[in-house]
Amino acid sequence: VVQLAESGGGSVHVGGSLKLSCTPVTGTTCVGWFRQGPGYEREGVATIYSGPTSGTYYADSVKGRFTISRDDTENTVYLQMNNLKPEDTAMYYCAAGPLYGTCLFNLPRYNGWGQGTQVTVSS
Repeated sequence: VVQLAESGGGSVHVGGSLKLSCTPVTGTTCVGWFRQGPGYEREGVATIYSGPTSGTYYADSVKGRFTISRDDTENTVYLQMNNLKPEDTAMYYCAAGPLYGTCLFNLPRYNGWGQGTQVTVSS
């Protein structure tokens, strides 16, 4: 699997917005965004599945604030993050999930991890 690359991170104040990008996603059906804050384990944020039954899946902590989307013309998966909170501060990663089966937060089933992009939210 080709290694994915994330971009779009930065520093914002509480309530601000950022849009992260993950590319290249050609050949994938499941792409996930994950994050890891200082002293915390890597956790799932959102996934998008583009198979016969396409859909998205979000962590409870980001529902209603984050939106994952895919643009195959741009070969990119996006993560729009609105109403950011200090607890969203973390390194954000994207990875390619399994071609078949569930597209959830089972980390061992993901590969092609990028180097990450830092998101910092200050009050």
